[in-house]
Amino acid sequence: MMRAGLVIAYILLAPVLGAFLDGLDRVVSARMQRRKGPSVLQPFYDLGKLFSKQLLAVNNVQLLLNLSYLVILMIAGSLLFAGADLLMILFILSTADMFLIMSASSDSSPYANMGAGREMIQVMAYEPLTLLLAVGFYLATGSFDVSVIMQQPKSAVFLMPGLLFGFMFVAAIKFRKSPFDLSTSHHAHQEMVMGITTEMSGANLAIINLGEYYEMVLMLGLFFLFFANKNWQSWIVAAVLCLVIFLLETLWDNVSARLKWKKVLYGCWTVTFVAGGVNLLILMLTH
Repeated sequence: MMRAGLVIAYILLAPVLGAFLDGLDRVVSARMQRRKGPSVLQPFYDLGKLFSKQLLAVNNVQLLLNLSYLVILMIAGSLLFAGADLLMILFILSTADMFLIMSASSDSSPYANMGAGREMIQVMAYEPLTLLLAVGFYLATGSFDVSVIMQQPKSAVFLMPGLLFGFMFVAAIKFRKSPFDLSTSHHAHQEMVMGITTEMSGANLAIINLGEYYEMVLMLGLFFLFFANKNWQSWIVAAVLCLVIFLLETLWDNVSARLKWKKVLYGCWTVTFVAGGVNLLILMLTH
């Protein structure tokens, strides 16, 4: 019953939490730049405005692909909160990215197609670390099941500090933050502006935004696994640390400039094989 409740809560509340975090990100970013900035509720206003507009899509295939992107992210997050297999969750998460890439590639806009190509590069950049992450949890806990990972006597972060650092490094890609916002950005500070979503508007764009909010909560759920254990007090600590990590990503976004795709690719691979690889080697030798 508890797992079913967590799944229902994720499906219903993840967009609300994601939109709130997006609003918090905008407020914090504005304060860092000495601006007043929008209200923390601005993402909710944006969604309402987008859904009120006429539904337009470059083609029917794009709308279907966007809906598939949203639904697959809902499935991946639901499996995470249901305590399912972590490796399967990560593979499903990658599948959602493929639908987003196909959606951007389905129209003739050169900016959307350029964004789709860059999104594929970003997938290549962070995918090795996510696979090492699943292996790391298996070596540290003896299982890929999220439910088993959550019931360990001590938090996995004590055995996986390198993988935590690596995951924080590549998470900027999933949060669409500098220096890794190659394919699309929430801010107009790059030559493509919105990139993969250039030709999307109205409810079609709102669907993508909802998908990003589901993905944001899913990513924070993965960070939660590092800090939580069978003691309920650790869950409170884990939730607070997840918020701290999100704010650190916001800080990094505001103090760094966007990198070229080669530096993104090589930088993520370097962190993956140094921080993640060394951490895995130590786990293999000690377990």
